[in-house]
Amino acid sequence: MAFPPRPQFTRGNFNPRFRKEQQQEHRTNHMIRVPQVRLVGDNVEVGVFSIQDALKLANEQGLDLVEISPNADPPVCRIIDYNKFLYEKKKKEKEMKANSKVSEVKEIRFTPNTDEHDFNFKAKHAEDFLKDGNKVKAYVQFKGRAIMFKERGELLLLKFAERLADTGAPEGLPKLEGKRMMIIFAPKSQKKKK
Repeated sequence: MAFPPRPQFTRGNFNPRFRKEQQQEHRTNHMIRVPQVRLVGDNVEVGVFSIQDALKLANEQGLDLVEISPNADPPVCRIIDYNKFLYEKKKKEKEMKANSKVSEVKEIRFTPNTDEHDFNFKAKHAEDFLKDGNKVKAYVQFKGRAIMFKERGELLLLKFAERLADTGAPEGLPKLEGKRMMIIFAPKSQKKKK
């Protein structure tokens, strides 16, 4: 005996019993399902109100009842314009993000035979990077048999550290990794310019 065909559900089917409430960060108005709330904020008497009274107050003012602290007992709500509240919050977050600077690691490359002019040029760039708040990773690249002159590379990096003493502090001594000898400088803390 064959089974009856199963109904095929496609993505486009609409189920009227399943009503998806809009996903918000805060519960507002009729989404708040508690018997009592504590009202705080401007132009409102601070205290504990029933949910019906709080909604009535919000409707009289033409604003929204927004649940600010859902874990409190009773939950804390404010009567505000929800869209304006979200706009202000986004604006504040954007401002904070703009003010926070992510520091990068800038690399400066030398060879054991770097001339004085090149050294000064690279040191000036490193000072600028450190003043901008970035870290600087300086390394001497040894090619072929140049690895025999490890001391030259170490002296070059120590001279570089001495040159950057005003703007940056080395995070350690020069160390050899493979065919590279490197040292990392962190910017010295300085007062923000106004």
